[in-house]
Amino acid sequence: MCCEYNNLCKIASIAIILVLIIVITGVIFIITNNGMQEQKNILVAIANPGDNTTLGFTTIRFSENSIAEGTALSHEEGSDEIRINESGIYQISYQLFGQKEGAGSFNFNAVLLVNDQTIEDTFNEGPVLEDVVNNRLTLTSTVILRLEEGDVLKLQGVSIEDILYNRARIDIEKIA
Repeated sequence: MCCEYNNLCKIASIAIILVLIIVITGVIFIITNNGMQEQKNILVAIANPGDNTTLGFTTIRFSENSIAEGTALSHEEGSDEIRINESGIYQISYQLFGQKEGAGSFNFNAVLLVNDQTIEDTFNEGPVLEDVVNNRLTLTSTVILRLEEGDVLKLQGVSIEDILYNRARIDIEKIA
């Protein structure tokens, strides 16, 4: 009788130890997976003086990628195209600096294009300045757009005047 009791005790002890190992392994797995952050998909592209020499109405080229994380977005430095590699919701912020030499009226606007189509609700109108000497202005905007894999995003400066776009920056993050 004692032998049978000792064998049952050994079997019960081994079973308890196995259950504890499985539970601890499961807890470690859950903590590890919950603690892992989803990979960020961020692109920050910058246009420097000399990147955009077309006056007035032009699509902005960006010569520098200062941040390029993840695979959802891609941009070849020097290009005006930002490629969307993963469908999703994107937050897009930009700054576009425009300047005109000399006095007189001054106005420019900005808009985002997707697949060379104007996204009307992203049209950012700058003020019309009359008879000013300091003809410089920076337009900024932040929008959220649903974009599809294969889409091409562009930022465009819009003006009938001889505005030079010396600097620009676009920050894009896939948020969902």
